Amino acid sequence: MKSKTLSPSELILNPDGSIYHLNLLPEQLADTIITVGDPDRVGAVSKYFDTIEFEVQKREFKTHTGTINGKRISVISTGIGTDNIDIVFNELDALKNIDFKTRTVKNELTSLEIIRIGTSGAIQPEIEIDSFMISEKAIGFDSLLHFYGDISFCEEAFSEAFISQSNWNPKKSKPYVVSADENLLEKFSSEKFIKGITATNVGFYGPQGRTLRLSLEDETMNEKIRNFRFRGKAITNLEMETSGIYGMAKLLGHRAISLNAILANRANGTFSKNPEKTIDSLIKSTLEIIS
Repeated sequence: MKSKTLSPSELILNPDGSIYHLNLLPEQLADTIITVGDPDRVGAVSKYFDTIEFEVQKREFKTHTGTINGKRISVISTGIGTDNIDIVFNELDALKNIDFKTRTVKNELTSLEIIRIGTSGAIQPEIEIDSFMISEKAIGFDSLLHFYGDISFCEEAFSEAFISQSNWNPKKSKPYVVSADENLLEKFSSEKFIKGITATNVGFYGPQGRTLRLSLEDETMNEKIRNFRFRGKAITNLEMETSGIYGMAKLLGHRAISLNAILANRANGTFSKNPEKTIDSLIKSTLEIIS
């Protein structure tokens, strides 16, 4: 069946032909992509490249494309939150899988390899500050995936168990659970990384149980998350992008893994004394594996 032509209001391009938010042309994007939240962290990754062929920034979306040990890699900042992940992943996919001249989906699709290098707070007391964690699964407290069609890959039994055990308020978004790409999970499995289940929150303060001047709808939420168990597995850490990354990757046919530098332990009330050193160490370990 012939692919429909995408209208200018659906596939939005800049005057130079680049995709609207990311400001990228198709040839400027590698098939292996590292995502970071902070635009300043893009340079912290690309400084280890042997060559940098392209740099661009629009809003919070900053991209460097280059090579390391002969492997072409793009590193891009997403900003914070799954709303930004929706923008970034749809536009990354469009750059590879939509013909911008005809505005139609290509007959042969490209599957991208996407690695998140991010920061996170542990919620289990035994997880050490400055350790590295791979997200085996993510449970999303955001609503992003519920706006899309076939999300049958979500693990319904896990989410229903969480809703039941935590007495989840139905006024909040229904949690969904998505697994990492199995091949990337195996690729990054080593003694440097512990494995965990990541909770993706819709904010940094109230949604993660932090109180400054505002009270919480559920003062015991983090305790409920910490005590939850499903088939012997516990939720280990909190952050703000992984469920969106895993969900959008599954929807679009890409492969994704989320790597977390554990900078805080919420159960113990502790924070890293040298977060930049920890993040830099995670960057170097990641580049060693993928290059």
